[in-house]
Amino acid sequence: MTEATRLPRALRPFTSGQYRLLVAALAASLLSAGAWLVAAVWQVVELGGTPVDLSSVAVGASLGLVVAVLFGGVAADRIPQRRILIGVEIVRGLTFAVAAVLGATGLIEVWHLAALSFVLGLADGFFYPAYSAWLPAILPAEQLLAANGVEGVLRPAVMQAAGPALASLLIAVQAPWLAFAVVAVMQAVAVVVLGLMRTTAVRRDPDEIVVHPVRQSFIDLRDGFVYLLRARWLFATLVFSIILVFLIMGPIEVLLPFAVKDQTGGGAGAFALALAAFGVGGAVGSLTVASLPIPRRYLTLMILAWGVGCVPLAIIGLTSWLWVMVIALFIVGVLFDGAQVVWGTLLQRRVPPSMLGRVSSLDFFVSLALMPISMAVAGPVGEAIGIAPAFLIAGLVPPVLALVTLALARLGEDELAHPLDGHPDPSIVTGPEAAAGFELPADERHS
Repeated sequence: MTEATRLPRALRPFTSGQYRLLVAALAASLLSAGAWLVAAVWQVVELGGTPVDLSSVAVGASLGLVVAVLFGGVAADRIPQRRILIGVEIVRGLTFAVAAVLGATGLIEVWHLAALSFVLGLADGFFYPAYSAWLPAILPAEQLLAANGVEGVLRPAVMQAAGPALASLLIAVQAPWLAFAVVAVMQAVAVVVLGLMRTTAVRRDPDEIVVHPVRQSFIDLRDGFVYLLRARWLFATLVFSIILVFLIMGPIEVLLPFAVKDQTGGGAGAFALALAAFGVGGAVGSLTVASLPIPRRYLTLMILAWGVGCVPLAIIGLTSWLWVMVIALFIVGVLFDGAQVVWGTLLQRRVPPSMLGRVSSLDFFVSLALMPISMAVAGPVGEAIGIAPAFLIAGLVPPVLALVTLALARLGEDELAHPLDGHPDPSIVTGPEAAAGFELPADERHS
């Protein structure tokens, strides 16, 4: 029995030193992102902003992500992912520093926050594909579910719980600008940790014919879209996701702060508590999934978890009790992030390694394509029909959508034909030896 197999399933990835460094950098980055969420919202509130103003800030981030993520996927399949992540963290740190200076001098305005959010969205568009494509080069396939579970724990616990809590504390001590300054320092920590890691070889198709970089970029994008359209499980899930995101992201990102403020009378601390509940729920769901074998009916359970997980959102617009909102968001977090762990592992196990960056970017691009529209319309819709009806729609339509997706796409047949609980194909992973520089990735040994 090896050291890895003696550990609980969820902890086995930590036997890799490279993975431990990556997790440390990810934690620092997520902490800063979570603090930014609350600090930016409350900066808008302190400036006397409305839901429409907050929509403009939220749209900036989501628009930047959508604009950049396709190119981020191409880059992740062509450029060593470590270099991409270091560049992203530097850009994020500088952006936070600019916000801190503008806030401390009293010059900051809503349009500044919208512009800075757009830059952060651009950075995120390069971060997610690079991280997703790098992870299978560091860990063996049987540890990917656990690693995605660790990320699923960190993302809600750090970004949606610890980060907002830190921001609310710093806002209470001084003002939002102090939170901006602290998260800029956290980005510097992430850069230093990533600098300690080794660069791994980029995994490419050994038979590909490389042409001019500009033309190659469009060829790469085309190939990624062709794969998406031909893989029924991928196409159906992303169609479901794009509609789901349109229905729920606007209410959560734009209307939730005002639901907390107007219905419960809470301030920045109450809003941070609501986000923390979602984060803690996500951590519980992610850790639970990471501690178990991947389910046999992985597509069915994943789609149903996302759809049914939206139901508690219907309660948010109807209650004036903060504790009810907290419980509702906790349940949403459990189901959403638990399903997300399965989805991340599914991509890393069923997508060819040489296309993983592009497919990950297409995942973000397609599923988030309507996010800017959702953000943009949430404020006006909330003012027109009220917060309660907006959350009712967000909570009650997704379960029906999930059932329709499963039926029309016949995802049950697909998951039975492609089980993920058997032995992985060793020819499509690299493992820790490549990460340590001892040997080439498996799909590059022919070159």
